[in-house]
Amino acid sequence: MGRALVIVGWLATLGLGVAGVLGYSATRASPTMTPHILFAFASSLLLLFSHCWIMFYLIGTGKAIREAVEEYSLSSQWIEDTKTFKNDSYPWLMAAMAVVIVTFVLGGGAYAAALPSWFHHALFYLLLLIQVKTLAIEGRVLRANEKLMNDIDSAATTPLEA
Repeated sequence: MGRALVIVGWLATLGLGVAGVLGYSATRASPTMTPHILFAFASSLLLLFSHCWIMFYLIGTGKAIREAVEEYSLSSQWIEDTKTFKNDSYPWLMAAMAVVIVTFVLGGGAYAAALPSWFHHALFYLLLLIQVKTLAIEGRVLRANEKLMNDIDSAATTPLEA
């Protein structure tokens, strides 16, 4: 499931890139403004969806790992590893979600000329940088989380020596 969510995140990033290209080729009265807004909206929703679900996924697998560690008397270090995964990824996930919301909302301000367009452009580039960094961290954390779950599964199913 984690891989699918990262793929959705990359698709959202691609959609944001398309929205950026459409935005730079548009003026307020241009027919490309509507697709720019629609691509930005859909891509922003996909980004929010993928990052929120990755957070829930890490919470759920962390709980399952904690229960398995307690049930099979395994190393408590594995519980600490899940906390590290969350500590490494959550700030970036939250930053990406916050910046996409701010960029989309303030895009309306740029469209209405209530805000300088350069500000919306700067937020867009900041969003792309944060999003790519976040996706890299998500990929690393989800791979490590999957390995940890496999290790715990192996440890829990290995018969104890008498």
